[in-house]
Amino acid sequence: MMERYLLRYFLAVVDQGSFSRAAAHCNVSQPSLSVGIAKLEKALGAQLFFRSNQRMQLTHAGTRLLGYARRIEAEFNSAQRAIAEEMGEQQLNCRLGVLHSVPGAIIAAAVADLSDAERSSIEILYGSERDLVGKLDRGRIDVALSLTDRGGGRFLEQPLVKEGYAIAMPSSHPLAARAEIGAEEIASETMIVRRHCEALSDTSRHFTERGIRPPFALRSTNDERILQMVAAGLGLTVMPISYSHPGVARPRLAGFTITRSIGFLFSRHGAYLRQDNSPLLARVESLIALSPFPS
Repeated sequence: MMERYLLRYFLAVVDQGSFSRAAAHCNVSQPSLSVGIAKLEKALGAQLFFRSNQRMQLTHAGTRLLGYARRIEAEFNSAQRAIAEEMGEQQLNCRLGVLHSVPGAIIAAAVADLSDAERSSIEILYGSERDLVGKLDRGRIDVALSLTDRGGGRFLEQPLVKEGYAIAMPSSHPLAARAEIGAEEIASETMIVRRHCEALSDTSRHFTERGIRPPFALRSTNDERILQMVAAGLGLTVMPISYSHPGVARPRLAGFTITRSIGFLFSRHGAYLRQDNSPLLARVESLIALSPFPS
């Protein structure tokens, strides 16, 4: 018998890439999750993962189960919402996932503009690109504000804006007033690593190709803390142009032409939100259109 929690464990391992991260995602211990996966494999009579010290890989049986598991989880979530609606319970009309590297100020401003009734009918979850894709697949969220034009074609997409990247440095830095700075000009500077940045490998390549291997003072996935440390003079970093912070200047990095596309990705059960004018999505779209997002 396949119980729902076992399928959720299975999907968590697929989406998170390891048993340890999957256990943390499911709020259970790693031994409990491992026992659950073993129980599922026993019920199916097949091994689901090739286990190694690297990322878990699906076996043929695991690959076949994945499509069914995603559909079951999505349908279960739909059933829960439908039954709750029949029972007259207040429904969320928009469950929005937001990419960690989208400036939080945009989402906060959109929420602030909503009425009390509109705020009570939304749910917002933050995550990595992989987290959000998994939540869309499972029906855990209706729409994600994330990277678009990635070539997957799995979801209905509505691209909103393209933006480039720029250096973040203290406003007091001698080069802060410049519109553009070459990597060679900051070769001796200490840097801060944004570990969740989708352009991290491109950024690293840009510097190493120029023979620059700077020291690092901080590695973090929290952009607010990173900007605070930049303003405090701890180091420089490269991040999307849409980020701003008091005491931080944003000159361009010469020759760094990488851009990203940000927009909405709709789940199979959330596609109606594109036509239904969700107040939250409409406000986010409007604020992005008004924000400084030059590419």
